[in-house]
Amino acid sequence: MIVGVVGGGQLARMMIPAAVELGIELRVLAEGEGMSAALAATAVGDYRDADTVLAFAEGVDVVTFDHEHVPQAVLQRLVDAGHAVHPGPHALRFAQDKREMRARMAEIGAPQPDWAPVDAPEDLERFLADHGGVGVVKTATGGYDGKGVRVVRDAAEAADWLEGAVAGGPRLLVEELVPFTRELAQLVARRPSGETVVWPLVQTVQRDSICAEVLAPAPHAANIQPLVDDVARSIAEQLKVTGVLAVELFETADGRVLVNELAMRPHNSGHWTIDGSITSQFEQHLRAVLDLPLGSTAILAPASVMVNVIGGPASGSMADRYAAALRSHPDVKVHSYAKSARPGRKVGHVTAIGDEIDEVAYRARAAAAHFDA
Repeated sequence: MIVGVVGGGQLARMMIPAAVELGIELRVLAEGEGMSAALAATAVGDYRDADTVLAFAEGVDVVTFDHEHVPQAVLQRLVDAGHAVHPGPHALRFAQDKREMRARMAEIGAPQPDWAPVDAPEDLERFLADHGGVGVVKTATGGYDGKGVRVVRDAAEAADWLEGAVAGGPRLLVEELVPFTRELAQLVARRPSGETVVWPLVQTVQRDSICAEVLAPAPHAANIQPLVDDVARSIAEQLKVTGVLAVELFETADGRVLVNELAMRPHNSGHWTIDGSITSQFEQHLRAVLDLPLGSTAILAPASVMVNVIGGPASGSMADRYAAALRSHPDVKVHSYAKSARPGRKVGHVTAIGDEIDEVAYRARAAAAHFDA
C-alpha cells in the first residue's frame, strides 16, 4: 500500500512513524527542499500546479493532504484521472471556504454562530446593527492562526478587505462575536465505507491566536460529550469526509456549543493522541484513507496535555536543549518538527500523560519551557 501526501509540513512528518509501523509506503510532495517531512519527500513541486500533482499521484494507491490549500481545479483533475483522493474535493471545499462551510452547516442543522455573507458595505452595516454593533469579519479563504480575522464595529474598518474582494480577492463573511468561555475541539475519523470513530473532546488554549496547549479530555465536559460526538459524526457523514476531521468549537456561558471551524486532516488539537491514545490521529488517518478498519481511540491515561513549542530557541536548535529537557523530564515526550526557530512558528510539541490534569499540565509546560528563547 502506498499513500501519497501532498504537502511536506509537520503533519506529513508525523504520519511517517505510523506508516512505518503499518508497513505502508509514504510518499510526500513537498513544497521545497528541507521541509519537515523531508524523510519521506519523493518529489518537490508546486501543489497548485495540476501537472505536478498528477505526476506525483502516479503509482500511489491514494492521495491525501498535509493541508487544505490544494485548489479545487487540481483536486478535480486528480479525480477525473481516476486517482483515489481522500478527503475528496466535494468535502475539502467546506474546509477551504468559510462561506461554503457556514452555508452547509446551516443546511445540516449544526449549531453555529449567526453569520452572513458580505459582498457590500451595507451587508456588514446591516449585520452590525442586528448584533449589538460588533461582528467578526473573516476572509472566506486563506485565513489561519488568527490571520484573515478582524473584529469590527463599523463597516469602514473592513473597507480595505471589501475593496479587495471586489477586485477579485477573498470573499468575506461576518459572524457574531461569540461570548465563549473556552474553545474545544472534537476529532472524528471516517473511512469511505462509512465507519466513524471519535476521540475524547479536548480543550484548546490559544495565545496570540495560535494554539498553545491542548488538554485531553476537556475538563468538566462529560455533560456535553454526547452532543459533540453526534455533531462531529453528523458533519463527517453529511460532508462525506474521509480521514481525520477536526471540528473546532466554542462553548458559551449559557451552555451552547457552536461550530467555529473545520479542518479535514490531522490537526494540532489531536497531537496528544500520539502518546495518549491507543491509536494516534496519524495512524487513524492512514487507516481511514485506505479504507482499513479504524483503531481504538481509548485513552492510555486519565489525562494528557500537549504544549506547543512556539518560536523555538533564540539560538541553536531544539536538539541543543535535549540533554537538559530529557534529563529533567524523562516522563515527557518531545516531538521536533525539524524546523528552524522563528517567532510565532510551531517548531515542535511536548506531551505528558498521567492521572491528574493540573499535575500533567505542569510537567508538560515545564518541559516545553526548555525550548523557549
